[in-house]
Amino acid sequence: MSTRAEQLCAEIADAILSGALTPGSRLDEQGLADRYQVSRTPVREALRLLAATGLIEVRPRRGATVAQVSSEQLVELFVAMGEIEATCARLSAISMSPIERRQLESMHERMAKIVEADDEGSYAEANVVFHTRIYQGAHNSVLEEVANGLRRRLSPFRRAQFRAKGRLPLSHMEHTAVLDAILRGDADQAHQAMLRHVNLVEDTFEQMSASAVAKRDLVA
Repeated sequence: MSTRAEQLCAEIADAILSGALTPGSRLDEQGLADRYQVSRTPVREALRLLAATGLIEVRPRRGATVAQVSSEQLVELFVAMGEIEATCARLSAISMSPIERRQLESMHERMAKIVEADDEGSYAEANVVFHTRIYQGAHNSVLEEVANGLRRRLSPFRRAQFRAKGRLPLSHMEHTAVLDAILRGDADQAHQAMLRHVNLVEDTFEQMSASAVAKRDLVA
């Protein structure tokens, strides 16, 4: 279950990615607390989490401002994420214990019910668990650390893609391909399926961003 700070982090991130909070906007703690009807404590923690993603910049005596994230930076992050996650999937197909494989399969089955309920928030949380278990299943602490670091950087962008119409069942279907390969012990196919999955995540986010920009231009 997400903490209030994590929920607030996701809400502020959505506001940034939707254009409601534009690059250069100052993020005042009290203003955000009033806006989201919370105390300043979860706001402060949410800003710390957001800073780790690169969506905002926090400078001494100047506070937090919305950062300008370039398309080039995003491409580099998604390429790195794809390669790292694909490697984790490949190693998981080789190294996962029978218990770990059953746990991953059980998680996938629970996610199917979430897809049926069309619960975007619960799916996003479960999605983190699904991918994290694959990082752990690689049984390589260095790769796991790098994968978790990249996921934190890309978390707002990966979460945003679930707002795309029909994305939940497609994401779950992509997970099925990864899971099946891991359960069969097919390392090469697990690598390919995960790489394809992360590439489709990036494509979905880019399409959503382009659509949002087009809508803002029409309104303007």
